Amino acid sequence: MNSEPFVIERVYNAPVSRVWKAITDKDQMKQWYFTLQEFILKVGFEFSFEAGKDNEAPYVHLCRITEVIKEKKLAYTWRYKDYEGESLVSFELFEEGENTRLKLTHTGLETFPKHPDFARESFSAGWTHIIGTSLKNYLQKA
Repeated sequence: MNSEPFVIERVYNAPVSRVWKAITDKDQMKQWYFTLQEFILKVGFEFSFEAGKDNEAPYVHLCRITEVIKEKKLAYTWRYKDYEGESLVSFELFEEGENTRLKLTHTGLETFPKHPDFARESFSAGWTHIIGTSLKNYLQKA
C-alpha cells in the first residue's frame, strides 16, 4: 500500500494575491475547479461538490477546512459520501518574484476503497489537469 502523498508543483505567471483569490473565491473556483454552492474561508467550514466521470453518477465530495493562512496556505479534508476513507488536500503558495509557485499535497489516498476511481493514478491525472492546465489557463486569461 502506497501511503506516499501525491504532490504537484506549478509556477504561474501571476502574483500570490491573484492565485490566492483563484483558489479561495467560489465564483473564480467554478471557472477552473468545481462549482461550490458555498465556500467560506474559515477553519471548520464544511463544503461539498459533485464530480465524476462523464456519463456516470458523480461522487459527492465532502470537505472541511482545516487551515487558512492568508495568501500562504489552504488545507481541507476530502472524503466521499457513502465511502470509507478521508484525505487531506493542501495548497501552499510561494512568491517567486513576479510569479507564484503553488504546491498541492494530497495525503491519505490509501484510506479510500480499492477501486479504479480512487486509485493514485486517478488522483494524479485529475490534479495534473486541474493544477497544470485548468488553473494555469484560468490565470493566464484573467
